[in-house]
Amino acid sequence: MNSATPAPSGTPDVIVVGGGIGGLGTAFALTRQGLRVRVLERAEEFGEVGAGIQLAPNCTRVLDEYGLLDEAKSLGVLPENMVMRDALDGRELTRLDLRDLERRYGFPYLVIHRSDLHGLFLRACRAAGVELLTDRTVVAYEHTDGGARVRLADGRTEEAPLVVAADGLHSVARRQLVGDDVVSSGYVAYRAAVPIDAVRGNSVAEKDVTVHVGPRCHFVQYALRGGVMFNQVAVFESPKAVAGQEDWGTPDELDAAFDATCDTVREGIPLMWRDRWWQMLDRDPVETWVHGRVALLGDAAHPPLQSMAQGAVMAIEDGWVLARHASPGGPDWDAVLASYEAVRVEHCRRVQSTARAWGELWHLDGERRLRRNEVLRERDVHDYGFTDWVYGRTALTPDEEPAMFTPIPLSPTPA
Repeated sequence: MNSATPAPSGTPDVIVVGGGIGGLGTAFALTRQGLRVRVLERAEEFGEVGAGIQLAPNCTRVLDEYGLLDEAKSLGVLPENMVMRDALDGRELTRLDLRDLERRYGFPYLVIHRSDLHGLFLRACRAAGVELLTDRTVVAYEHTDGGARVRLADGRTEEAPLVVAADGLHSVARRQLVGDDVVSSGYVAYRAAVPIDAVRGNSVAEKDVTVHVGPRCHFVQYALRGGVMFNQVAVFESPKAVAGQEDWGTPDELDAAFDATCDTVREGIPLMWRDRWWQMLDRDPVETWVHGRVALLGDAAHPPLQSMAQGAVMAIEDGWVLARHASPGGPDWDAVLASYEAVRVEHCRRVQSTARAWGELWHLDGERRLRRNEVLRERDVHDYGFTDWVYGRTALTPDEEPAMFTPIPLSPTPA
């Protein structure tokens, strides 16, 4: 489906580079503020690949403000619980009651197919009058007296008072303006979204989000599209990656990584897509996202590992915060960008760091795995000390950012 709008005329207020979820969410948010926004997408058509995505209350709150939550709910699933199990023996370790979670934060926990969420924002942008342009590959960023300019692969240029680089993990803007590199975790993810009937004999929990955590691997399952589809994600440490080999994360490693897991997990592994896999990459946090009138956003600014399921959520929040600071009627972009950077950098640094630590916790082996299981089983189901800092209302200023949780040590306290 080619959903690009006609060729642009005039100079927009904002150019957004990248037509993914973060880019479209930002374009829609800024357009709601009365700004003229142009989106430049490198592909010939707008689209999104992948399978399921989880949207915590800090995101569904934003969707509700946008008037998009009801449509999102109609496209997705509202699970009842989030359950963590040991991948080896299948025993429950802890859970979140997601109905109680909704009462606490005021908005639901939603799971949705990534392409459905992308389509939701695409339709919203089109209806709001965003210029949606495809086959525009941005290869460089330049500063101007009144803003910023992007240079396209075909030699053309476009400029605006503000350029938002929402061009993903392998961002051209990040490479040019920061110059760092991605960080490999040595883990790889396989995904699959299959008809629900394909898994009904595997003792799956259709109404829950379930994550099985095991030594150097984890396995996530939940229903999609009103319960007619089932999403699975298998993540494991690649021995070939650890050994420094180029060809890592291959299907033979997938099978070996989950060979000793419980029946529910092992029965799900043959259903994984085997023609594609995703290396688990992030970047070290950086404190500077704003370079003149070019602002990094989403994975270009703060790509996390997936263990907290906050990657797309943070990108949507970025756009909401940026737009809330951009008052209609000719924003002071320097002030807007200073406010955006002041609040979002620290929050996203916390999420990136916690995602790394959370992944380490999930993948423990030996005595530390047993101690982790013991600590998790002792947790009260209604203890929200580990979620209040991230699932609450998105902060607009640094003073609104809540305090972090206090980590629980895995080593027993000496008597």
